[in-house]
Amino acid sequence: MNELIGTFIFFFAVIDPIGTIPVFIAFTNGFSSSLKRTIAIKASLVSALILIFFVIAGEIILTAIDIPLSAFQVAGGIVLFLFAMTMIFGESKPESEIKNASHGSEVAIFPLSVPSIASPGAMLGAVLMTENTTYTFLQQAQTSLIMLSVLVITFIFMLLAGRINSLIGSEGASVVSRVMGIILSSVAVANVLEGIKAYFAL
Repeated sequence: MNELIGTFIFFFAVIDPIGTIPVFIAFTNGFSSSLKRTIAIKASLVSALILIFFVIAGEIILTAIDIPLSAFQVAGGIVLFLFAMTMIFGESKPESEIKNASHGSEVAIFPLSVPSIASPGAMLGAVLMTENTTYTFLQQAQTSLIMLSVLVITFIFMLLAGRINSLIGSEGASVVSRVMGIILSSVAVANVLEGIKAYFAL
């Protein structure tokens, strides 16, 4: 049970549903309710397809190009750590994505799906948390379901974005994003240590 809760917290940190709320509001401002719902559905589905692709094919691609999973675990941990540092010390997720993106009809893809929901950290996490050599098929299926459950929460948050934003505001979302960054940084360090341990055990 603790492992499942830990997995949920990890994906909640890298996907950051709360941090997506200000991004969704900023890029759907003035849209009709039906269009907002369509964008939320499209963004969630595209994100799910991207992350499931990494669950299924991520390790296969690594094997095909002959990269040890332990090396990817170390590299992935470092990238996750840097990603976490930007969440803690840099601009928060809502601030940076609202600044860098532009308005358009495809906001469901950019910036909502990528990089807001299916972030680089989420893609790496999808591979690291479903290693074939470490986790059984049942465990990988459970992890995938937990990941999808976080996406469902993200979808619900987008539908309720206006109400949630009125409660916590952009500042609240920024604080939550930074707290998630702290959690993610500790997970990243653990991945690096596990990767080093696995590499020297070969």
